[in-house]
Amino acid sequence: MQDKITKLFKAIADPTRRDIFHALVIATSALSITQISNQFEMTRQGVTKHIKTLEDAGLVHIQTQGRERFCNANAEPLKEVNTWLKFYSQFWDTKISALENYLDTKNT
Repeated sequence: MQDKITKLFKAIADPTRRDIFHALVIATSALSITQISNQFEMTRQGVTKHIKTLEDAGLVHIQTQGRERFCNANAEPLKEVNTWLKFYSQFWDTKISALENYLDTKNT
């Protein structure tokens, strides 16, 4: 079983999934799968597979109303990716500062 962060990275790795997610984030209300499909040059089935991956990562909630399924974005799980990235940002900031200090001592 994949861990949460792996599912998130898998979900956002694909540009089409990022576009679908972005469309849902900027929508003023839930979008039906048909409405989402109409925005992309692929089959409804293809869009549905992408939405399923986003749903598995917790980035999309799907609600059924009658025969139609409506999707809402949930950006909350992206906080976990942000936390993961912050560690490496701090890591590189520390390494670059150490390099600057080293170069400053060599030049004096």
